Amino acid sequence: MFDLPAQTIVIVTVLSILAAGIIILGYGWIESRKHPLILKRMTEADNQLRFLFDGMDLINATPAAQTMLDITVQHEQEATDWVRLREMLLPRYSTFPAYPEDVLDNGRLIVPSDDIGPQARIEIEALDGTVRVSMINEQGADGQGQVNVHRLQLVELELNTLRRAIQGAPYPVWQMNASGTVTWANDAYRSLANSVNAFEEHADDTIPHIFTIPDHLEAGGARVRLSLSASGSGKARWFDVSSVQFGDQVMNYANDVSAVVQAEMAQRNFVQTLTKTFAQLYIGLAIFDRNRQLALFNPALVDLTALPADFLSSRPNLLSFFDKLRDNRVMPEPKNYSSWREKIADLVAAAADGRYLETWELPMGQTYRVSGRPHPDGAVAFLFEDISAEISLTRRFRSELELGRAALNNVDQSIAVFSPSGVLTISNTAFREMWGVDPDMSFAEFTIFDAMDLWKSRYEMPELWKQLHDSVLGQVDRLEWSDHIRTESGDLIECRCSPLGGGTTMVTFDMLGQRRDALISKRQILPSPPEQS
Repeated sequence: MFDLPAQTIVIVTVLSILAAGIIILGYGWIESRKHPLILKRMTEADNQLRFLFDGMDLINATPAAQTMLDITVQHEQEATDWVRLREMLLPRYSTFPAYPEDVLDNGRLIVPSDDIGPQARIEIEALDGTVRVSMINEQGADGQGQVNVHRLQLVELELNTLRRAIQGAPYPVWQMNASGTVTWANDAYRSLANSVNAFEEHADDTIPHIFTIPDHLEAGGARVRLSLSASGSGKARWFDVSSVQFGDQVMNYANDVSAVVQAEMAQRNFVQTLTKTFAQLYIGLAIFDRNRQLALFNPALVDLTALPADFLSSRPNLLSFFDKLRDNRVMPEPKNYSSWREKIADLVAAAADGRYLETWELPMGQTYRVSGRPHPDGAVAFLFEDISAEISLTRRFRSELELGRAALNNVDQSIAVFSPSGVLTISNTAFREMWGVDPDMSFAEFTIFDAMDLWKSRYEMPELWKQLHDSVLGQVDRLEWSDHIRTESGDLIECRCSPLGGGTTMVTFDMLGQRRDALISKRQILPSPPEQS
């Protein structure tokens, strides 16, 4: 670095400051001269409605234009100046552009009024990168006069819009004064009044009352549901009537809810029908809603579970319900009840899919079948059915069946019973040993045709086998008959066909020659009973 004299440093610093000042002043002068003609025109047109925009921002406006812009309602706090102006003008100038760029591309744009036409128009011009909006009124009024005219036209337009909206509304709307007189009504109210012949009772031109509105509703209270009977049909129509207080006037609104009321009545009747039906069921029914709270139960559930009716009426949740069943010993005791409670979610999921089905062996000797079924809107239904009698009957039938099989197995004759369709339903040990076949070990059904093939392979008795075939299948008269088969050793086998109940047929083969000797060789000699003293 070279050491400069102090005087030189001071001179350089002063020159730098002067240069910076000159640049700043020059930039300000350029900016002030950027739009001289535009600013001059804006000043000369103080009594006109003109706005100057740089992009979406308002950079200048005549006093009348600023007053007009201040009366607009800003719907959004962050709305730009262009958006505010456009929202104010849209009711009358629907083709006003959404962005200033649309004008910059075209240079100049004329927007005519929707209600008056080109006489009241907006001229939008692009000037040196800015956009000037000028409002021209057909009456040639000054700026404040145009503001007043535009404001009146907006009010008239809004009133016409509201009047058409209320008159064409499909819902009855009417206004009452402080004395309760109907001072105004829309077309829907008058049409409804005509349907009930309300105008015939009024000789003058006053609008009749067709709803008896409670006092609290006339004062602007809550909504109330009222009925109205049409003349001739006698069918009631239902309306939800609400009122709003505006000073000493009350505006009333009626909404036709006849379809809703009819649906509610149909639903209520359907629920009552279901309730009566459920009350006659002998199967216990418990329906839990989507929140897993008991929503519906029938008397059979109280009888089967011994749960108090007040407990069920309190709408317990699913866990409380099963806890109460466990306390009443109406469910099998799980090996680990705490872990079982954690699996309730799996139980509910299985019930929601219709996969839950269990048989509960209760400590008191009863047997319940519990099943879960899905219901609409995420609800789940559990059905409790007492199948103790069915289980007892099944067990007794199985016991008797096993006893009958044991008795047949101790008979020396070879016995086979065929169904009406020719399927072997039961056979004893002697049959299986005699013919060397075990039908119980076969996956397929053993029929009379299989038996015929087996018998024919042993003994050539065509007439006997045909008669036996026709008797089993019911192709001849069902009569008991017998015939004999002679073996190669010379012994005789008695073949007997005996019809049984239900169309079944019993076929018996009895060895006549060596039967007694076989019995003596197979049986053990039992000791003699002790003599009685």
